[in-house]
Amino acid sequence: MKAQPTILAFDTSAAHCAAALMWGDAQIATRFEAMARGQGERLMGLLEELLADEGYGYSDLDALAVGVGPGNFTGIRIAVSAARGLALGLGIPVISVSNFEIMRGPNSVTDLRGQLVSLPAPRGTNYIQVFEGGKAARAPQHVTVGPETLPALDLRGVTDVIGEHTADISRLNAKTAHNATIPAIEREIRDVPETMVRIATDKWRAGQVDGTRPAPMYVRPADAAPPRDKPPVILP
Repeated sequence: MKAQPTILAFDTSAAHCAAALMWGDAQIATRFEAMARGQGERLMGLLEELLADEGYGYSDLDALAVGVGPGNFTGIRIAVSAARGLALGLGIPVISVSNFEIMRGPNSVTDLRGQLVSLPAPRGTNYIQVFEGGKAARAPQHVTVGPETLPALDLRGVTDVIGEHTADISRLNAKTAHNATIPAIEREIRDVPETMVRIATDKWRAGQVDGTRPAPMYVRPADAAPPRDKPPVILP
């Protein structure tokens, strides 16, 4: 396995189209376009422009990396579907990168500390996940952080809480679970494409590429309600 692979990473889990290409001596080129909608129409063109500008083609890639969320339901599906199709056609693996990992930063794989990562979710709620040894240690959760309420969290082995609303999470958990207050590091997700491709490269080097198809990380059910009408009968 190459020490420095050529990886194309992309993400549409929020109000943007973001992509990055990493190759050679850790050289990185990025693209980031803010957009509330239209990612499905723009993504492939953005990727082709990025590759062409740097003198690369899809056949030069060793792997793809894709943002799997959590985030916007439709946006996640756009990127994951594109990654699956490209990987199948090119015969290369896809490396999944979550927004929890992006929040931890470009050293997410090599940072071995126990951390609870918090992401903003709709209507003042949060997505949280615990990391240990550079990997997700538990399944992600969707929690509500109120003025004085928070589900008691299992923070054994966690040295700090990182992300958004972390001060409230740390304080309220200490109150409800009778634990000592864990240091809180307030941070927002930033440098999405560059952080993604760095994390993906570290996963490649660590042997965390198993050929598994990427899957959306939704954490919570979709807001849209299922139709009340009975589905049409399909005749034989």
